[in-house]
Amino acid sequence: MKTVDSRKSRYLQAVGVAVAGLWLLWSQAAFAAPMRCSGEQNICITNCKKNPDRSYLSVCATNCGARQSNCIRTGCWGSGVQKYCGLLKQ
Repeated sequence: MKTVDSRKSRYLQAVGVAVAGLWLLWSQAAFAAPMRCSGEQNICITNCKKNPDRSYLSVCATNCGARQSNCIRTGCWGSGVQKYCGLLKQ
């Protein structure tokens, strides 16, 4: 009988740890700040400024503005490499 109780106890502990882990993951996601289109544009322009070729800055900033306009319309930001949606249209 003791082995059954031992197994049951381990099972309940494992379930408890799993539930606690999922709750911690969920609580972090729930309190994360929502991503905004304007934040993505700021990151895009910051990345443009990192390029040592200053003649590229104007073209790059213009592309960031076009991506920003598209993001406000659709809620999706396309960096050219990847596209992700669900952004706040601000």
